[in-house]
Amino acid sequence: MKTAIILGGGGFIGGHLAKKLKSEGYHVKIADIKNHEYFQHSEICHEYINADLRDAKNVEMIITEGTDEVYQLAADMGGAGYIFTGINDANVMHNSALININVVYEAVRKGVKKIFYSSSACIYPDYNQTDPANPNCEESSAYPANPDSEYGWEKLFSERLFLAFNRNYNLNVRIARFHNIFGPQGTWCGGKEKSPAAMLRKVAEAVDGGQIEVWGDGSQTRSFLYIDDCIEAILKFMESEFHGPVNIGSEKMVTINELAEMAIKISGKSIKINNINGQEFFSKYGFQCPVGVKGRKSNNSLFKAKIGWQVNPDLYEGMKKTYSWIDSLVNK
Repeated sequence: MKTAIILGGGGFIGGHLAKKLKSEGYHVKIADIKNHEYFQHSEICHEYINADLRDAKNVEMIITEGTDEVYQLAADMGGAGYIFTGINDANVMHNSALININVVYEAVRKGVKKIFYSSSACIYPDYNQTDPANPNCEESSAYPANPDSEYGWEKLFSERLFLAFNRNYNLNVRIARFHNIFGPQGTWCGGKEKSPAAMLRKVAEAVDGGQIEVWGDGSQTRSFLYIDDCIEAILKFMESEFHGPVNIGSEKMVTINELAEMAIKISGKSIKINNINGQEFFSKYGFQCPVGVKGRKSNNSLFKAKIGWQVNPDLYEGMKKTYSWIDSLVNK
């Protein structure tokens, strides 16, 4: 039986990944500072450890000798309202960097056979994402570096950390840059949710004939990947000999208003979009509107070339499944 440790397995992607690996016969251990909100622990793993991974002694205890695969997904992160306001920058950088420093050191010490690190599309430079219609997120475009958030800077630092341990200590790494992964059993309220969950929640909460608030003018573009496609891409990547970094995401790009319109269509309600920006937003919330870069979508050319597989996502179907789950929580 192969062994897998999922750090951050109490989170959205980690929980789905753990469930998949357990179903494939792995012995799965999860470590996270919190319990999983939506999965029963017995459903996704054999062992669930509540631990703060900022503490090196905890990481030393959790990562055991000769583990087959470690998945490092633990991070201090959230959606635009958490990442782009600036008020969480110190915690985001300190907490995530400390976790990664502990993990990479212990992985070498314990002879981990293979380790996956979840980076982010937020590492890409702001200057390549100013045109909503033509963002450049090819992996080689990451330098000269200029991420639009401290979250992106920390992720870029940690990529380099893992690659340095690969060069100097032969740590067998796989580094993926996630592009807006969404789906059920993830954060959907409270300020840390991503755009699809936020739109679907707002629509689920809205009355027929009402309106929903969309931050910014709605012209900013993104690509979104459903969780099942993301998990399949991770496992294909882990089977390959490529270290990365490589994008995991969708190449289908939509505007934020189009995403909101899709959520409204799925609900069957008649709802208007109220775009809120600038001074109106500041007056209401007390900080600048956190919309991020003007355009971003995954470029999957390198993944296709190195892994020999491509994701074929259906955004609408993924949004339908996620709406059903969120609506059941909002209107239970």
